[in-house]
Amino acid sequence: MTRTAPQFLFDFGSPNAYLSHEAIPAIERRIGVRFEYVPILLGGIFKATNNRSPAETLAGIKNKREFQAVETQRFLKRFHVQPYVWNPYFPVNTLNLMRAAIAAQLEGVFERYVEAAFHHMWREPKKMDDPDIAMAAIASSGLDAKKLFSRAQESEVKAKLIRNTEDAVERGAFGSPTFFVGKEMFFGKEQLREVEELVLGKGE
Repeated sequence: MTRTAPQFLFDFGSPNAYLSHEAIPAIERRIGVRFEYVPILLGGIFKATNNRSPAETLAGIKNKREFQAVETQRFLKRFHVQPYVWNPYFPVNTLNLMRAAIAAQLEGVFERYVEAAFHHMWREPKKMDDPDIAMAAIASSGLDAKKLFSRAQESEVKAKLIRNTEDAVERGAFGSPTFFVGKEMFFGKEQLREVEELVLGKGE
């Protein structure tokens, strides 16, 4: 039987999406299928679901932020990934970055673009909602940043990102990272273990 390819709904503005991205290659080797990366706009999902970022929701709650830090350390150890470098410009408006991800799909450089954008958000963090800084960063990773950010303004590209985001909400998403295996939804980087087990189970 062919194993179901899991989907990864992501926004570059999420540090947990970055950690998921770092963990996914080893999972792909174990399950024998590639994840399908689906660009969404986290701000759009928050607006549609009346949700807020963890930075806001954890503020003032005793012990919860500390527990999340412990949980992240467990994740790093389990999946053998490096921690992110906190972006001092957080929260970063990712609208143009996510539109450019759609453009990168059309240009056939999606994987390279995703790697570059995550790198400049969470490995060597920059103010990626500044157009000049973002273009220079993406160009430094060997991509035609001018072409990608130009295409990001096309109506077809904008509509595709909106459609991805609306579809995510309709399927039950309320944040990033979100994963789907068929109709089964999983939220949060810690659920990657469940995603892996379900895909392996479906393949037996």
